[in-house]
Amino acid sequence: MSSKIVAIVGRPNVGKSTLFNRITESRKAIVDEVSGVTRDRNYGKGQWNGVDFSIIDTGGYVVNSDDVFEAEINKQVHLAIDEADVILFLVDVEAGITDLDDAVAAILRKTKKEVILAVNKVDNNQRILDAQEFYSLGLGELYCISSMTGSGTGDLLDHLVASFPVKEETEEETELPHLSVVGRPNVGKSSFINALIGIERNIVTDVAGTTRDSIHTRYNKFGHDFMIVDTAGLRKKGKVHEDLEFYSVLRSVRTIENSDVCLLMIDATRGIEAQDMNIFNLIVKNKKGVVVLVNKWDLIDKNTNSTKKLAAEIKERLAPFNDVPIIFISAKTKQRVHRALETAIEVFENRRKRIKTSELNEILLEAVEAYPPPSVKGKFIKIKYVTQLPSPTPAFALFANLPQYIKDPYRRYIENQIRGHFDFTGVPIQVFFRQK
Repeated sequence: MSSKIVAIVGRPNVGKSTLFNRITESRKAIVDEVSGVTRDRNYGKGQWNGVDFSIIDTGGYVVNSDDVFEAEINKQVHLAIDEADVILFLVDVEAGITDLDDAVAAILRKTKKEVILAVNKVDNNQRILDAQEFYSLGLGELYCISSMTGSGTGDLLDHLVASFPVKEETEEETELPHLSVVGRPNVGKSSFINALIGIERNIVTDVAGTTRDSIHTRYNKFGHDFMIVDTAGLRKKGKVHEDLEFYSVLRSVRTIENSDVCLLMIDATRGIEAQDMNIFNLIVKNKKGVVVLVNKWDLIDKNTNSTKKLAAEIKERLAPFNDVPIIFISAKTKQRVHRALETAIEVFENRRKRIKTSELNEILLEAVEAYPPPSVKGKFIKIKYVTQLPSPTPAFALFANLPQYIKDPYRRYIENQIRGHFDFTGVPIQVFFRQK
């Protein structure tokens, strides 16, 4: 389960966000507000030649003093090198080589990771000639692109997807469920993992993973056997919040990619916040199973309806995908810690579930008959056949005469029918309409 993470680095205003939007085919960034300053922290999914990967735009800074400016960019580049598998270094042909480009290149020349140099804003022959000066940065082959028009990005992406490292895993390691605990800083991830494995150190084994990487720990007790991806407390936290926030984004992406099921931990004293939603959306985009853990439940003054009320609020925020288990725990007192584990294993099984084609057709064709897709321009849509696709995560194809006219509300209706009849709790499912 090797992760595939790309970080776009470079000084501000070279077109990193435009390139990010082109690769992810989106116009939107997930915005994370950090101590009163709004920053665009772009992280999303890209796909090229059938290869899925995560991509992160490291963003720029606006600081008056040039030396501070350089220091901040250096920090981001170092963090990107630590966490990404491939680094995409973007420069601007209009500006030529600047001192900041030199500074970033100096750091990148020392890394053993794959570095791809892309010269942006190259949209005519003269600029192709101008771009040649970037060979002097000493980073090997360069790609002339225009992130605005898309010119040259195909060759760049061909090289990119061919560059991902392939991690060999033992058969046993591949078969075991990979669970991970994700969430905002200071929400109790370390306490939860310690409650699980802290005392029983004799029954866990660390499986190859450098200290820079997430540590995969084998947990084998109480009838459970799985890998838990421990990202908590691996490195001393920097004093700068900016660092921390960017670092936690990178770390979350890597952790989620290396998991089958993510235990998303939120703080009961604060409820579900914007950053929790960002992490939840990342889990769903990556098609991973999810269990929501509401930690610090021991600190809440409770009445008979407290649990129901907070669970309803959380489900409302998670909509439309809110068929998710929510468990109220206390890592400190170990309340429901094992229940959380059992639920995560159930979600893992749901994610691998296969439904017989005959059973699917019997139930879904009846649902289609009861509520057929609305006709469009006098044309009637007929759905004839349903099957589960042979994908690693649950995906279903419905074959119709006019699939292009079926809208999202009907897709949600079919998804709800599937969820109503078969247990896919905690698992994102995909529904496709195809030409019969």
